[in-house]
Amino acid sequence: MIPYIHSATYYILGIPLQTWGTFVAVGFALATYLIWKRAGEKKLDQKLILDLAFWMFIGAFIGARVFHVLFYEPQFYFTHPFAAIDPRQPGFAIFGGFLGAAIPFFWMMYKRSIHWIEYADVIMWGVPWGCGVGRIGCFLIHDHPGTLTHFILGVKYPDGSVRHDLGLYLSIIGFLTGGLFIFLNRKQRRPGFWFGTYMMIEGGVRFGTDFLRVADTRYFALTPTQYLAIPLLIGGIWMTCYSHDHV
Repeated sequence: MIPYIHSATYYILGIPLQTWGTFVAVGFALATYLIWKRAGEKKLDQKLILDLAFWMFIGAFIGARVFHVLFYEPQFYFTHPFAAIDPRQPGFAIFGGFLGAAIPFFWMMYKRSIHWIEYADVIMWGVPWGCGVGRIGCFLIHDHPGTLTHFILGVKYPDGSVRHDLGLYLSIIGFLTGGLFIFLNRKQRRPGFWFGTYMMIEGGVRFGTDFLRVADTRYFALTPTQYLAIPLLIGGIWMTCYSHDHV
């Protein structure tokens, strides 16, 4: 089993810094660099990649927060509306972040009359690594405790119970997905392959692992994320298998 390691805040020169926010920032920076580098290899506009990164980060931040407020804690924020914009209040949903990031992405593709699929493929090349690093922050603050388990990767919590820790699992899966992409990159792939493959993996993983969560809001036995994971999984399968006939 994995020991319980907790770090919500650390200090540099007496300045308090948030562990979760630091790992998310490092993950985003790593993903941006890998995407930028991949874009150069594919002869795409690297300056556009940096512009996209800026606006997609803002969109992801807002989308992740709004999705959490609307679907995970609506009762609390209905009675405390100003808490939704209080930076001290936790709560960000990554699928909301994906939706929020998609808005500026497709808008910029449309405004510049660029066929989006090649840029989507390049972006997916960096996302798994960014999520892998960012989820370390989730693991260190243990904001996604799971059900009781005897699994070898279960985390022994301070009360003596051994639980699935979704932050740990999703971090590992992020790195494994990034490694899988490197392996699959040994041969030429058709447009849409990387985008579809990541959608398929992320949709399937999140639909399955959310059953292990103990504290998340559910609607008819499924979390809000699981409802989005279903079309993501289906769309990913379609894109991976058939996109060459439609792009």
